[in-house]
Amino acid sequence: MEHHKISPVGRLAPSPTGVLHLGNARSFLMAWLSIRSRGGILRLRIEDIDGPRVRSGAIEQTIEDLQWLGLDWDGEPEIQTEHLSRHEKALEVLQQQRLVYPCTCSRREVEQAASAPHESEGIVAETIYPGTCRDRWQDEKHARSETGRDPALRLRVMEPAVAFDDQFTGPQVGELSGDFVVRKRDGTPSYQLAVVVDDAAAGVTEVLRADDLLSSTPRQLLLYRHLGTAAPRFIHLPLIVGPDGRRLAKRHGDTSLARYRREGVSAQSLVGTLGYLSGLADEGTCCRPEDLLDGFQLDRIPREPSVWDGRSHLEADD
Repeated sequence: MEHHKISPVGRLAPSPTGVLHLGNARSFLMAWLSIRSRGGILRLRIEDIDGPRVRSGAIEQTIEDLQWLGLDWDGEPEIQTEHLSRHEKALEVLQQQRLVYPCTCSRREVEQAASAPHESEGIVAETIYPGTCRDRWQDEKHARSETGRDPALRLRVMEPAVAFDDQFTGPQVGELSGDFVVRKRDGTPSYQLAVVVDDAAAGVTEVLRADDLLSSTPRQLLLYRHLGTAAPRFIHLPLIVGPDGRRLAKRHGDTSLARYRREGVSAQSLVGTLGYLSGLADEGTCCRPEDLLDGFQLDRIPREPSVWDGRSHLEADD
């Protein structure tokens, strides 16, 4: 019998709550290279469920920025909010298993009730939910009538940690920060639920992203398990940081792609710089994404965060 190798399926999943910056571009470039180097399929999903924070025109600008970099994808871009019905179906599956419950706690109340913030590798500080509303309300209607608040839904977490093997950082035992929200008070799905449901629907087999999202992985793996869906392999790469060792932010200057485009920096120069920061190209290289495909291997990427000092070899178009 002839066996056919299954093509990997990856995704680019930008959020239109802000402009794409150097760190985003590096993650998307590496995700593109990882899939395209193996002849795989790459999807584009615009994660716009955080409605109040979505910037006007950001979706169009995000797509333009990705195209400017030279990245492509298969099929039409998917807009997350156009598929809310499948998130609702996933919630129904969790409700049938009695794995979710209504919570009327405000963020401030959670912070006040929690014993201490939870920090993972110094990357993301989270507050451990103390279980205030677990078994407190009969149902959502009861919670709403007693408090006058629209409740969120939290997942019952029955274990302290989830073990998994990250394809870059190695074996992990990721702690879970208590019962976490799967549906927000406004009725929209949380990031954790939406990303799991949407990746499963797209048949995603590989998620490559920066390691500031490493702490999200245990929660997502738990949801995959409860929803009866196979989880993708996860690859978390070190961040690009400033000279002070901290993740790129406004204090390090404007690193948005919009700024570089505005100043006439060539996409090839930016891609070459990202390739250099990722151990895939020599300093000063100008190239297209496809020029980095030959010999692409995850083990060529530095294990430590790459430092961006703002004094690069970026060149303007002639």
